[in-house]
Amino acid sequence: MNRRTPGAPPPFVLWREVLVAYAMPALTAGAAGAITHQPELVAAALTTIGGTSALVAAALGAALRRRPLRTRPARAPRAVAAAAAGLAAAALGLAVGLAGAHGLPHLPALSDSPWPGRLPVDLPVSSAIAATITTWHWRGSRRQPRPQGAHGAHGAPRHLPSAALRPATAARPGTEPPHVTEPRPERQSP
Repeated sequence: MNRRTPGAPPPFVLWREVLVAYAMPALTAGAAGAITHQPELVAAALTTIGGTSALVAAALGAALRRRPLRTRPARAPRAVAAAAAGLAAAALGLAVGLAGAHGLPHLPALSDSPWPGRLPVDLPVSSAIAATITTWHWRGSRRQPRPQGAHGAHGAPRHLPSAALRPATAARPGTEPPHVTEPRPERQSP
């Protein structure tokens, strides 16, 4: 069993992201289609809506997982990064949906099908939702770097060792007392 340290962000698990990206839109759109008696929506929920969401989550999640921790987008806040990914995926989904709606009816098997007409709506919406959620989860799984200004990683001045930050504890029987360093006095300017 893989245990994470307390306070650590939850891990980003790609297969789980892809499974949720397929199941949630497929279930909600399928249920809406069943309740409103729209068999086209039920079929689209299992194919274009759920499939597009899973494909976007798999491609984007794989790309994000390969990124090193330090090369994330210009330290944008989590919500901004997720929204930007969602908008980019929606634009790409719209382009693919419009191309499909234009080209697929020329195929003899799809000439009478209402399915290509749904693509300009289904693909951008499901792409945007999947990209936003996947990016949100990925950014949440990354440890936020602490600013390294005049103070070190623990918030103490850089000239103090981290051992000086720990409280002195009573020595256990049979052990040496803990070593506590005295902080150096601040330099005084003339």
